[in-house]
Amino acid sequence: MMNPITIACWSYDRIKPLESGQVRIEGCDATFLDLEPEELFHRALHFEEFDVTELSFSNYLTLTARDQCPYVAIPVFPGRRFRHSGIYTNTRSGIRKPEDLKGRLVGSPEYQVTASVWIRGILEDEYHVKPSDIRWRAGGLYEPSRTEKVTFSAPAGVELERIGPGKTLSEMLLAGEIDALIGPRAPNCFHQGHPDIERLFPDYIEREKDYYRRTGIFPIMHLLAVHKKKIRELPWLPTSLFKAFETAKNMAIERLLEENEPMATYPWIDGVVREAQDLMGTDFWPYGVEENRKTLEAFLRYHFDQGLSERRLRIDEIFVPSTLVRSRI
Repeated sequence: MMNPITIACWSYDRIKPLESGQVRIEGCDATFLDLEPEELFHRALHFEEFDVTELSFSNYLTLTARDQCPYVAIPVFPGRRFRHSGIYTNTRSGIRKPEDLKGRLVGSPEYQVTASVWIRGILEDEYHVKPSDIRWRAGGLYEPSRTEKVTFSAPAGVELERIGPGKTLSEMLLAGEIDALIGPRAPNCFHQGHPDIERLFPDYIEREKDYYRRTGIFPIMHLLAVHKKKIRELPWLPTSLFKAFETAKNMAIERLLEENEPMATYPWIDGVVREAQDLMGTDFWPYGVEENRKTLEAFLRYHFDQGLSERRLRIDEIFVPSTLVRSRI
């Protein structure tokens, strides 16, 4: 008998082979819900609607440190991105380098959002700009009244205030009411090409490549998690999910390397992918614990040091035990 499960995940190319049925999850009849991350995080964490879900790495750690998370992660990382690109400034603020952020008003959609945790960690490690050096403002990027998905108190020494209920960070950045913005998405005014709004690091691609060469870190944004009640019901499910998601991801990379007709809408995609492989290895989007140990340890450190985890978590505490070590033949 096939076991029905629901999986909520954005429809990345690395998920497509599972959605289409090309890759099957052994023992399961899976129903996929293609949802943008903000919606699926809200529904998973507030209403526990899904058996398997993509989750914010940061929200997951906050709840896990409190022993309040209904889900347990497996080392599948559908969302990753280098984050030097995620700092936007109003040129009228006079911010030209990272150190200029000290004492400034900087917006973030949620203080806990994973991209912002990474950026704050990078700012401190690479440029000696601490979170407490910045005056933080939180709220909706495009729409007013966005709130934190997980309740928390601002860390000691950090100025954090919510913006007004009718305001958005995009509008405030353009008006000069905040000096800069960090987070996973660009403000509307940047997309619209407003001359006053620019990235702090216009050369972010080269900076991110250099960061990887020096650190070996490829930031993880989202992980895959299984509801605890589903694991009790089907204890073999986490390992079966890991195998299937890794197979689908490997298939996606192979398809990007297709030389006859590109699978992605970009004429030189295979060349760009091979460039990534030259820098990061054949599997440049690795799943698994050991393959990601440096990245995982960095984020656990950032999350605790920034006051978002009540205690310093260990890697073995955040994943289903059966997925910590691979079986070998």
